[in-house]
Amino acid sequence: MSAEAAPRTPWKAVIGGSIGNLVEWYDWFVYASFATYFAASFFPTGNATAQLLNTAGIFAVGFFMRPVGAWLLGRYADQRGRKEALTLSVMLMSLSALLIAVAPTYDSVGYFGALVLLVARLMQGLSVGGEYAASATYLTEAAPRGGRGFASSFQYVSMTAGQLLGLGLQIVLQRTMSAEALHSYGWRIPFVVGALGAAVVFYLRRNLLETEVFDEEARAWARPRGTMRSLMAHKKEFLLVIALTMGGTVAYYTYTTYLTKYLSNTAGLAKETATLVSFCALFLFMLFQPAAGALSDRIGRRPLLITFGVGSMLFTVPLMSALGSVGGFADALVLSLAGLLVITGYTSINAVVKAELFPTHVRALGVALPYAIANAAFGGTAEYVALWFKNAGFEPGFFWYVAGCAAVSLVVYLFMRETRDTSLAREEKTPVSV
Repeated sequence: MSAEAAPRTPWKAVIGGSIGNLVEWYDWFVYASFATYFAASFFPTGNATAQLLNTAGIFAVGFFMRPVGAWLLGRYADQRGRKEALTLSVMLMSLSALLIAVAPTYDSVGYFGALVLLVARLMQGLSVGGEYAASATYLTEAAPRGGRGFASSFQYVSMTAGQLLGLGLQIVLQRTMSAEALHSYGWRIPFVVGALGAAVVFYLRRNLLETEVFDEEARAWARPRGTMRSLMAHKKEFLLVIALTMGGTVAYYTYTTYLTKYLSNTAGLAKETATLVSFCALFLFMLFQPAAGALSDRIGRRPLLITFGVGSMLFTVPLMSALGSVGGFADALVLSLAGLLVITGYTSINAVVKAELFPTHVRALGVALPYAIANAAFGGTAEYVALWFKNAGFEPGFFWYVAGCAAVSLVVYLFMRETRDTSLAREEKTPVSV
């Protein structure tokens, strides 16, 4: 019986892969959501926007390590297995969160604290660069063909749940600690929690089963796995992943990591209100993902991607402009949710689409490396670009930038081939190209 016809306990695989992904992205996003509290701890006192620019710059640097992590851990996942790569990535994340938790401040050691912060973000970049591909590949390969969209959608369910945990903890700390205490030492608490959570998941992941698709490939083929030479035989798919990721990753980080700062700095909402808006909107966004993933199993991947592309291109500017002048919680929540609903067409299925583009022996590397390159160039810099436009006095320029990126990806969605019926175990029978 084939791997796709009878996968090994798919729900156990989904839960096992997702819970680790949850902790990974909790640690990754906690940096962004608590940046407003620890920015002054690592840089000289001065303009608040300048301090945020510095921390956003280090946030972006973490993204530029993601291609390196994607190459290293993607290659490792194709050679040693998805399970092994998942275990290694969460170990790196635990260490990086611990480093941030104990990093010294500018007042005590000058810029050395910022250096520790930078090293920790570089480690996080390595970890997340490989985690995305290992998780996407594992969830996709562990599911039956007719349920791959639904199963892989839990990658963004877990990513969003990780961010919700971070935001939820932030809300609790905001309501139980004074602003002075949060700026002084309270911001360290979520990083301690993240380090401990990652250590627990490291133990749990060691008990996961490898996917049968990978085992079948390892037994049946003697060809090299996870090499750049093998990957370059799929140049079209490599470039396709970069292009289809471009618009989605910019839009995603705009409505998630940057949204709280935007509502606070531009709309003038209290930090506590802005955080609550993000929490509620992201919770509902998380619930959209499995429904959209299941829909893609019925109608295909392209209709959802095209819907995202059109919606993001047309509605980003009016939505973000309206969000910049909201007067309270309800209006901000409705508008934020509208933006997140649009990008669900991308987030719910982007992992499975990329996994379906590549054969098993380079699937993890093929998903990881071009995705990480696109994230470094567009996702990791989104917040920095937004703050740069704000600092330059032309904040609406960022909205047009996001819409433009979506327009480029839309062209790709319109001309790419449908991937829903691709066979993972016998990829040579169903080639996928632009």
